[in-house]
Amino acid sequence: MQGQAKHKLCRRIGSCLWNNPKCPSVKRPYPAGQHGKNRRQKLSTFGTLLLEKQKLKGHYAVSEKQLRLALQRAKKMTGLTNECLVQILETRLDAVVYRSGLASSIFSAKQIVNHRHILINGKIVDRSSYSVKEGDEISINIEKSPIVSENAKKSNTTVPAYLEVELEKCKVVLLRTPLLEEVPVNVESMRVIEYYAR
Repeated sequence: MQGQAKHKLCRRIGSCLWNNPKCPSVKRPYPAGQHGKNRRQKLSTFGTLLLEKQKLKGHYAVSEKQLRLALQRAKKMTGLTNECLVQILETRLDAVVYRSGLASSIFSAKQIVNHRHILINGKIVDRSSYSVKEGDEISINIEKSPIVSENAKKSNTTVPAYLEVELEKCKVVLLRTPLLEEVPVNVESMRVIEYYAR
């Protein structure tokens, strides 16, 4: 998923998954193609469930396998499965880096994690799927990653209440597990559970 290709699903649903003002869906909130404007049609029940699943996958930029593994974990946790699923995805390292403003997008968050620019409690972690725990301190390795850290300091991201961010020090702490209603994801997570329960 490179460039405009990342926003194909945004065009289909009529809004950007990541609230990016430069997304093509802002100017053209309809499916791509010659007959895009006229292709809006009522989805079947299956189509609706599938779309919500695709939106969740797209928002966190995870594969089908990664989403299924997260769902398996969610089913074993205490609480509503849909809430647990979103909490698991939201506390992935790449999601925390993105949500905190240390990266401008989920895709750049994955990149700076994979390129070993991120520390957790002072140790390099290069796995985007790493599960961040309450109290973990995530930071950019400022000495070895000056460009990444300078970009992070310019962030104007609205940080959710479950994160504590010090942009000048390029640090973020996960204060607690996020509540479903606090997570800025425009997805009906219960429908994702229904999709996999078919």
